[in-house]
Amino acid sequence: MPPKRITIRDHSAEANLFARRTVITLLGILGLLCVLISNLYYLQVTRFQDYQTRSNGNRIKVLPVAPNRGLIYDRNGELLAENRPSFSLEVIPEQVENLDNTLAELAELLNISSEDIEDFREELKSQRRFKPVALKTRLSHEDVAKFSAKQHRYPGVSVEARLTRHYPYGDTLTHMLGYVAKINKKDLQKLVEAGQEDNYAATYNIGKQGVEKFHEDRLHGQVGYQEVEVNNQGRIIRTLEFQPPIPGDDIVLNIDVKLQKVIQDLMAGYRGSVVVIDPNNGAVQALYSNPSYDPNLFVHGISSKDYRQLLQSPDRPLINRATQGQYPPASTVKPHLALLGLEEEVITPQTRMFDRGIYQLKNVERPWRDWKKWGHGWVDVTKSIEVSCDTFFYDLAYRLGIDRISDMMVKFGFGDYTGIDLYEESDGNMPSRGWKRAKHNQPWYIGDTISVGIGQSYWTTTPLQLAKSVTVLVNHGTRYVPQLLRGRYVDGQLQLNEPRELAPLVLKHPENWDVVMDAMYGTVNREHGTARKAFKDTKYISAGKTGTAQVISIAEGEEYDAEKIAEHHRDNAMYIGYAPYDNPQIVVTVAMENAGGGSSQAAPIARQVMDYFFTIHPLESHAENQVRSE
Repeated sequence: MPPKRITIRDHSAEANLFARRTVITLLGILGLLCVLISNLYYLQVTRFQDYQTRSNGNRIKVLPVAPNRGLIYDRNGELLAENRPSFSLEVIPEQVENLDNTLAELAELLNISSEDIEDFREELKSQRRFKPVALKTRLSHEDVAKFSAKQHRYPGVSVEARLTRHYPYGDTLTHMLGYVAKINKKDLQKLVEAGQEDNYAATYNIGKQGVEKFHEDRLHGQVGYQEVEVNNQGRIIRTLEFQPPIPGDDIVLNIDVKLQKVIQDLMAGYRGSVVVIDPNNGAVQALYSNPSYDPNLFVHGISSKDYRQLLQSPDRPLINRATQGQYPPASTVKPHLALLGLEEEVITPQTRMFDRGIYQLKNVERPWRDWKKWGHGWVDVTKSIEVSCDTFFYDLAYRLGIDRISDMMVKFGFGDYTGIDLYEESDGNMPSRGWKRAKHNQPWYIGDTISVGIGQSYWTTTPLQLAKSVTVLVNHGTRYVPQLLRGRYVDGQLQLNEPRELAPLVLKHPENWDVVMDAMYGTVNREHGTARKAFKDTKYISAGKTGTAQVISIAEGEEYDAEKIAEHHRDNAMYIGYAPYDNPQIVVTVAMENAGGGSSQAAPIARQVMDYFFTIHPLESHAENQVRSE
C-alpha cells in the first residue's frame, strides 16, 4: 500500500473564513446593541413619563383626608354634638392575601363578634377593594396594644385613630338632632348622583336623621389630600405634600337644651310631644318627642337585637311625634273656627245660642253630644271658647260648610308641611270634599262637617303644625316658618339666620283677631275657663285653649269611662297656649297620647314649661300690668 499524502493547509482561505465570521459576529453584536440602545431610549426617553408615573405609583400614594365634622351648639352655647377620638380596626381588602383566615385570626385576637364580621362583609360589597373598611370600631387601649404587637402578621390591616360623633345629652334631643351612621349603598348612590362621591372619599359616616341629615352640606366640610411615600409593605415613610381638609361649619340651633331637659322630665311616663316656639320669628326653642332613644347607639352601628327592640316597641320610639305624630286637634282649633265664623259674618261677637247638651239637625235622628252632659246654657262666641262648648261649634261648622272651613284652615298651615329644617315631617290632613272622594270614593256628609267643627272626623295635625297655627293667631296673620337653625360660625363670628316669613293671612275685619284672643285669655283667666285651674296664681298672664281628642267613638247612650277602656283607646290630651298675653314671647303646644283631658293633663304640663321659661327669661313688666280689664 502506498503511503498517505500530507494535505497542505490553505492559510489564506482560513483567514478569509475567520474574517467573515468575525464580521458577521460583530454585525450581530452591533445589531443587538442597537436594539438594546433603542429599547433603552424608548424606555428612558420616549416612555419616561409613563414609567415614572408607574414607579411613583408604587412608591407614592395620594390619600384622602376626612374633614372634621362641624359641631352643634344650642342657643346658649351648650355643646349638643361633638367629635371624640376613637380607634378603629380597618382592612384594605386588596392588600390581604387570605381574607377569611385573617378575619378568623383577628376575631380570636380581638374578640370580634360574628355580627361585626357579617356587617364587614356586607359593607365590602359596596366599597372598592383599595379602600379601607372598618372591621371593628371603638377599640379599647388593650385591643390596640394586642394588635400592635402582631401587626406585622397582618398586611393590609391597621389601627386608625379617628374622630367619631358623640351626643352628650343622649335621648334628650334625638328626634330633633338626629344622628350620623355608616354610609350605606343608598347613601353612596345619592352621593354619586349629586357628584359628591369624591368629597366623601375618606368619610365613613353621614347624617341619617334630624338636623344632622338636613344640614349635612354645612356640617360635613371639604375633603383634603396627602401625598405620601410608602415602602414595599405599604407603610408610610414620609409625607411629601399635604392639602388640609376644610372642616364643616359649626352651627347653632334655636333649641334651649335646658328647657328641652325640663320638658323631658315632665313628659316621663307619657307618650306625646311638646313644642315651644318664639312667635316673633318662628324660632323653635324646644321640640321633644317621648319616648325617645339614645342616638349614640347608631353612630358605631346598632346591634340587630337593639334595633329590633326599637322597631317592634308598641310605643314607637323611632317616630318623631312632634313632626310626624298625627292627632285630631280637638277643641284646640275652636279659636281658628271662631275667627272664620266672624270673618264670614256667619256669627258676630253678640251671637248667642242655648246649649242644652246636645245638637240635632232637622230630619236627622242622630244627635251630637256636648262634652258637658247638661250643657252650658246661653253662650256666645267668647264663652263658647272659654268653656269649650261643643254645641256652639257644631252649629257654626254646619253653617260654614266644609268648603269654607278647609280653605281657611289651609291658610293657617293645616294639611301642609310647616317647612321646618327637618326631613322627618308629616303634612297631617285637612279634609275636604275632593280629598274624601279621592281617598275613600265617598261623598262628603253633613255629619263629617259637624265633627270637623270640634277638631275631630278626618282632621289630623302634628303638634308642630298646631304650634305654627297659634303663632298666626298671636301675630294677627303674620306667618313665620318654624326654624331650628339659629346661625353658623364664620371666621369665629356667629352669622344669624333671617326669619323666614310667608305671605300674611289678611282679614277683611281685623278686629276679629282681638275677639278670639280675648276668648283665649278667658280660657285661662276667667271663672269658667277650662284652663283656669292649671294656671292659677302664675306670675305672668297667659292665654290658651284646651282640647280632648277622642281616639274611638262612644256609642249613643254610653258613658266614657277611662278605667273600662283599653289604655291605647283613651282620649288624647291637647293644649295650645302663649304668654305673656299682651306681648307674647312663647307659644307652647302639648300633645299627650291616651292621657285623658286637656285641662287636667296637658294644660299643667304647659304651665310648668312656661313657669321655667319665665324663670330664665324674667318679664320686663309686672304681671299686674299685663292683666286685661274685665
